[in-house]
Amino acid sequence: MFDQWVKRSLQDVESALEAWVPDEAPAGLGEAMRYAVLGAGKRLRPLLVLAAAEAVDGLGQAAMRAACAVELIHAYSLVHDDMPCMDNDVLRRGKPTLHVQYGEAQAMLAGDAMQALAFEVLTPDEGVDPALQARLCRLLARASGYAGMAGGQAIDLASIGKPLTETELRDMHRRKTGVLLQGSVLMGAACGRVSDKAWNALSDYGAALGLAFQVVDDILDVTQDSSVLGKTAGKDQDCNKPTYVSLLGLEAAGRYADELRLEAHRALAASGLANTAWLGLLADKVVDRQH
Repeated sequence: MFDQWVKRSLQDVESALEAWVPDEAPAGLGEAMRYAVLGAGKRLRPLLVLAAAEAVDGLGQAAMRAACAVELIHAYSLVHDDMPCMDNDVLRRGKPTLHVQYGEAQAMLAGDAMQALAFEVLTPDEGVDPALQARLCRLLARASGYAGMAGGQAIDLASIGKPLTETELRDMHRRKTGVLLQGSVLMGAACGRVSDKAWNALSDYGAALGLAFQVVDDILDVTQDSSVLGKTAGKDQDCNKPTYVSLLGLEAAGRYADELRLEAHRALAASGLANTAWLGLLADKVVDRQH
């Protein structure tokens, strides 16, 4: 059942992205955007949006737009993250990074355009109430801006070669990776009616899952090779970046990921919502993944 739901949801997201990411943008920009976002990636963030929306019996049209918008933000962040001025990587999702394929200027513009398109997708002329549109835009902007993803990336770049405490490392990854995953859950929840208790529980779930994702990412960076990961393995160690493996050690990092998994499941149990099975299985999928 879960695998069928994932397969169907991924197909729906891909079809929507295919329709909403234009190929007619000028000077090859559309081609670059589509290269960056279509046909690849785990699509975890869209799945979290859709699973949370189902848990609260949310509006399907709004949830699909939110799912695609958050994936556009994620894809744009990867494009910029891979550029020579940041992580300078040449492999992403099993193929050359966008700046390698299309040049640095086109990669920068494609990322900019995908960020803007995310908010355009969230604000259709009809089908989604303007108040919900505004709430979804606010959630996504907060998760991707200075208090979230962009702020975490700034800390990451400033921390190269510097020792961080566990508290500092957690804060960096909470912002860089975790807040957008947490925001995905809350965007899905915003598509339906939800009590304060359930909202807070889903927020706690998203926070635990977001941090677990990064801990597992740090583990995979040193235990898998590039062909499995679809990106350059060992990059963090080569760049002397602080990670959960460098701070805690490999075994302790694995135990921490399992603790965060349990924390996510406890939050779902505390939500009082009946239909959280997909969210629970997505937490397991995050911790048990091999790439």
